[in-house]
Order: sequence, then C-alpha cells, then structure tokens
Amino acid sequence: MIEIISYDDSYAEDFFNLNIEWLEQYFYVEDHDREVLSNPKSYIIDNGGYIFFAKYNTEIIGTFALMNENEGFELSKMAVSPKYRGLKIGQKMMEYCIEFTKNKKWDKLLLYSNRKLENAIYIYLKYGFVEVELEKESPYERSDIKMILEL
Repeated sequence: MIEIISYDDSYAEDFFNLNIEWLEQYFYVEDHDREVLSNPKSYIIDNGGYIFFAKYNTEIIGTFALMNENEGFELSKMAVSPKYRGLKIGQKMMEYCIEFTKNKKWDKLLLYSNRKLENAIYIYLKYGFVEVELEKESPYERSDIKMILEL
C-alpha cells in the first residue's frame, strides 16, 4: 500500500535523489535546481511550502512539493522512482495534493512543465489543470507550458 507522508529531514536525501534522477533522465540539472534540492528545508519548508513523499513499505518511491510563490502555491519537484513508474503513483500523489490544497482553502494551484512530458501533461489535464500564458521570464529554462487548477 502506498502512503503519502510529510517532509522530515531524514528524507532530504530521497528528495534530492528522486528529483536529480528525473531531471537527468529528461533534461539537465540547472544550478537553481541543485541549490533548491540540496536545501529543501530552507528553500521550501521555511518559506511556507510543503514537501510530501510516496512511501511503499519502508521505501520512498515518489515526492512532490508545494512551493509558496508570489502568485500562489506551485506544484513542483514531482518525481517517481523509475522502477515504480506506470503504477499510478503520480496520480495518487496528485489526488493527495489536490485534497490537501482544497483543505487549505487555496483558490488555485499552478505548475510549470514541458510539453515533451506527455504522461505528466495527461495527468494534469485529467485533474482539471488548464494551460495559461507562460511568462517571458519563466522560473525554469526547461518550461514551455504553465498550467493552473482553479479550486
């Protein structure tokens, strides 16, 4: 059974490794990525954000963050271990994320992605995210799509 758990310092290495593995597979690691992933407590938690993990038995197999940004909370740093992909872990994390967001009474959730991540885009659309205009100064070089979920 998959359990979604909150951030604890003991999982910081899992957060780093899952995200670096994903970035290296699909893109490349930007300096800002490495900085944030190396210091998740100071960059995300201490800034009013949240980090969650998908846990299977004793193994951390997925993660995502909700980062407190000027425009609202951004769904970010979502990654699933390659050996567990295809088991709908991303959808389980998305359902948890949306429920968490609704319980916080936030009015929207935003994300940045890349169109080549077809499975991720499919999940975002399935859960009600819609594409909006991407700013010229996107926070990530690899982003070519911005999506928002109105709650």
